[in-house]
Amino acid sequence: MEKVYDYVIVGGGTAGAVLAARLSENSEVSVALLEAGAGEGPAIMSDGNPEAAVGLWGSSVDWNYTTTPQSGTGNAVHTWPRGRVLGGSSSINGMTHLRGHASGFDAWEKQGAIGWNYQEMLPFLMRSEGARGGDPRFRGQTGPMTIEEPPAATPLAQDLYDAAVDAGHPRCEDGNAPQAEGVFWAERNVAEGRRQSAADAYLFPVLSRPNLTVVTDAQVRRLVIENGRCRGAEYVRNGEPGTVHAEREVVLSAGAVGSPQILLLSGIGPADDLRRLGIPVRAALPGVGANLHDHPLAWISYGVKKSPVPGPSRQAMLFARTGPGGDPDILMSFTAVALEPRWAGAQEGFSILFGLATPASRGSVRLSSADPAAYPLIDPAYLTESEDVDRMVAALRMARDIGRADSLSAWRDEETLPGREAVTDEGCGAYIRRTVGTYFHPVGTCRIGTDDEAVVDAGLRVHGVDGLSVADASVMPSVVSANTNAAVLGIAERAAHLIATRAER
Repeated sequence: MEKVYDYVIVGGGTAGAVLAARLSENSEVSVALLEAGAGEGPAIMSDGNPEAAVGLWGSSVDWNYTTTPQSGTGNAVHTWPRGRVLGGSSSINGMTHLRGHASGFDAWEKQGAIGWNYQEMLPFLMRSEGARGGDPRFRGQTGPMTIEEPPAATPLAQDLYDAAVDAGHPRCEDGNAPQAEGVFWAERNVAEGRRQSAADAYLFPVLSRPNLTVVTDAQVRRLVIENGRCRGAEYVRNGEPGTVHAEREVVLSAGAVGSPQILLLSGIGPADDLRRLGIPVRAALPGVGANLHDHPLAWISYGVKKSPVPGPSRQAMLFARTGPGGDPDILMSFTAVALEPRWAGAQEGFSILFGLATPASRGSVRLSSADPAAYPLIDPAYLTESEDVDRMVAALRMARDIGRADSLSAWRDEETLPGREAVTDEGCGAYIRRTVGTYFHPVGTCRIGTDDEAVVDAGLRVHGVDGLSVADASVMPSVVSANTNAAVLGIAERAAHLIATRAER
């Protein structure tokens, strides 16, 4: 069966939900959204407790990716949860709503993404959020994504916040302020105690629009490209093939793994790699799948002298810098359980998590086969640049300063991770390599720019192919200094504006 729409959106995650809702606001155009996963998931998906997200990893709503063996982490193979359901990873993440320091957006323009900087992004970041009571100069008040006042802090959560202050970090009133630095209370995408995914906020309220068609369980195999123009997408649903055609544009929003994979399967990417797999080259773009990176994450853990008070609580986070100059390059968070390495379990206690906000290491997403059903080769190249290890070691020492602060003296027992084995820089570096893992923030594989390695232009249009755009985390030249969902909401809001504006010309 073949159907024709004005716009075809591939991927119903964070960006796809925004695009489908915004583009279909114009009743004169027709929009189709294809999502590989289901329309809904298990009941736990609605749980407003961020710790419940762990129960969704490896479930029916997770792509359940794994990386290639990582030389920088002792050849470990890392699990990479990514959402496979309407709402995408916003349906299985920890619900943190955090944009990151303005410098992270300004870095995009410095790398060739002309017009992509903090000031240009700010209206679209604001458009996505309903942060009532926030500073109206930089916080949106009426957007779809609800920012509720978090629960009161438990005693341990408050003392973790105070410990960061004891260690010399300033209090920060709003972690989403342009120049945020210091310790702040995290904001969550939670509405009336329940998770609010991008699908909950944007897509589900408009499903009744007659000009919007949402097709779930539809895995796109490749794009339809004729005479240099993208005409649509081929997919499989319940074992049956289907095709949708786009009169105006096809927009890829399948994420930092899915979007480059679909481009490669469609013959758009490094020519030699495609030929080796027997895929006809439609557009030779060497940067497709390159530049993959993620925030590497590790933590230290402590036992406790007394049991923490259970129940909902706000959570402290921290922007810090490893050196006296430059912008914040470390993102920390605090949790009232003692985590085991790489999410292997948890004991009674507390942990201080630290992620490298501006990693230098770069990897790739490549095809393992020309078969669209085969998972791609995901190589984030964790810690392949020595400076990443050095800064993670500095972050570990920073975390220890907080963990040893007076405000935690009534709680703190033995340091269970890394413990006495990690004292010297060499010992700390070995611990980092042995325990580091994903922060669930992959980006960069279809980056914006004008050089030979860029995949899309400043209008998010794929170089060398008409009628095809990409709008998701893959277009970021470099990762923002925070959890990526808020930035992706802003990218998608801007993409919808760009697409609608060029249609009016």
